[in-house]
Amino acid sequence: METQCRSFELENIAITMPVFDMIETVLVKKLHFRPSFMLRFISRNIYVAFTMFVGITFPFFGGLLGFFGGFAFAPTTYFLPCIMWLAIYKPKRYSLSWTTNWICIILGVLLMVLSPIGGLRQIILQAKDYEFYS
Repeated sequence: METQCRSFELENIAITMPVFDMIETVLVKKLHFRPSFMLRFISRNIYVAFTMFVGITFPFFGGLLGFFGGFAFAPTTYFLPCIMWLAIYKPKRYSLSWTTNWICIILGVLLMVLSPIGGLRQIILQAKDYEFYS
């Protein structure tokens, strides 16, 4: 469990640090705030509060993540790198690396097709009886 929590923390840091950097850059360069610990503290907490509000407001947020994640996550993680690797290195047909890459490509395409379908199904099922803040 501890390893999973650390993994989630590292993933969260890897995703949000560029967002925090972008927000702080805009605040300092465009809006002329003075860079300080307090600016970082306040801007990051406002961002976290906003994302929490969005997550709470839309209980079918998980379905949305599955729907859009299938389009963005599967290609960039599973099959595009494999296709690029096959195009660059051109391994022998039916070798272990060729077969492994093709398995990843097929699984990635299946994930890209099935994830949005599952996400949309979840959104439809949860949106039927959804009421804001009830």
